[in-house]
Parts: sequence; structure tokens; C-alpha cells
Amino acid sequence: MLHTILIIVIAYIAFCLFFYLTQHFFFFRPEILPASFKYDFAFPFDELEFEMEDGGKINGIHFKVPSSRGVVYYLKGNSRSIKGWGKFAKDFLGNGYDLLMIDYRGFGKSKGKRSQTRLFNDAQFMYKWLAKQYPENQIVVYGRSLGSGIAARIASWNNARLLILDSPYFSFYHIVKRFVFFIPLNLLLRYDIRTDQYLKTTECPVHIIHGTKDRIFPITQSRKLKKLYPDKVSLVEIENGHHNDLQDFSEFFDTIYDILYVKPKTI
Repeated sequence: MLHTILIIVIAYIAFCLFFYLTQHFFFFRPEILPASFKYDFAFPFDELEFEMEDGGKINGIHFKVPSSRGVVYYLKGNSRSIKGWGKFAKDFLGNGYDLLMIDYRGFGKSKGKRSQTRLFNDAQFMYKWLAKQYPENQIVVYGRSLGSGIAARIASWNNARLLILDSPYFSFYHIVKRFVFFIPLNLLLRYDIRTDQYLKTTECPVHIIHGTKDRIFPITQSRKLKKLYPDKVSLVEIENGHHNDLQDFSEFFDTIYDILYVKPKTI
């Protein structure tokens, strides 16, 4: 009996150690690009590169349209690089907005060690850079999937015009807990990303778009956020939408248009 218990204890400790050391590989699926890689998009853009104080490097793309009505600061999901994500710029350029998109550290041409604090600090650094180019009342913060929690953190620190969350999660902690509820996540999890807490201090309107058949971040996550902040959050549910196919639904584009469009003042 003692031998069996010892084996179980050792196996449990080994799993906890394995989780702690390898969680980056489960949470992030980066595409790495050589420094010489040349982006190719159908829309005008500038490539940006910033050297961070700790030695890291952030690479991004800044799409521009003539006489823009503002800028969308797009915080992407946990896979690939802006090489592929850049195609989504058209959804916002077509509405008259510029768009800024960055790669997190270890993605694309961005370099350096990644951590939750660095994700937030890098995203905040880029927001402050944007705020020198545009008035804050023309900045829309947009977070997609994993980026939704980062976007909520940035919105809570600043005075953006709007926050849009595309297929978000109540908190990263709650998502991970669904799968490894039997280990002490409060000690082992390096990324808790508490969207629910960040929205508490977010002062701008919050718009959530979520598919009802999302199996990665279930729609219940967004419903909980809506219930927690009913006067601050609006929720549009895309019927039969999954996590990665909302762009296949016309309702998604209608919603983006309704959120971004500001009717001109009549004289």
C-alpha cells in the first residue's frame, strides 16, 4: 500500500513539474520568421520594429487608409504570426480605420523571452506609441481569442474609445482549470490573465462577439462577463459560430460595422 501511494505521489509531482515547465508549448504555437522576411499585403502598410529596454524586440505592421477615422489596435491569438493574421486588416480598413498589429515575443520577427508581465508591458508600450499618433478617443482596442485578455488589460490601463473582444475567455485561469483541475494552478500557472478583473476598471464601452458553438472558449465565458458587467458589456452571439469561423457569417461583419460606424452630426 505504501509503495502504491509513493508511486502516485511521485507521479503527481512529476506531472506538476511537467506542466510548469512545458505550459508555453501548450499555450503558444508561434510561427517564427527570419529577420529578412518581407511582408506582402494588398493594403498599404509600414513595418515597425522596436527595441525594448530588456533586450527584447517587437515587430509589427501598421496599415493605413486615407483620411482614417481612427485606428484599431489588434491583439491577435496564440498561433502563427502577423504574416497570416494581417489578412484580417481588411475588416477594419474597409470601415475607414487604420490598424496596428504586433507579434508577441517569440512570434514572427519579435524576439525575447515571453511572460505574462512582458506580454502586458509590450502591449502597453505599443499602445502608448499609438497614443502619440492618434487621440485616444480614436483608438479602438481589439482582442481576438488569447489576445482578448491582453486587450482587456490594456483597456483597463488607458482611455481608449472602445474595447472589442472577439471569442474571449472569462479568465485564462478558469479555462485551464477545466482540464487540470487537480493541480495547484495558483502556484503553477504562469498565465492567469483575468479578463473578468480587468473589465472592472475598464471605462470605455465593451463589445463582445462570440460563436454559440465555440468549443475552445465556450460562449458561457462571454455570458459570464456580460452578467458580471451588464451595464458595460454588450454581447452579440453568432448562432452556430465556432472559434475560428466567425468571418464566415455576415452577422460578424454587420456587428463590426455597427460598432465602428459613427453617424455624422447633422447641422
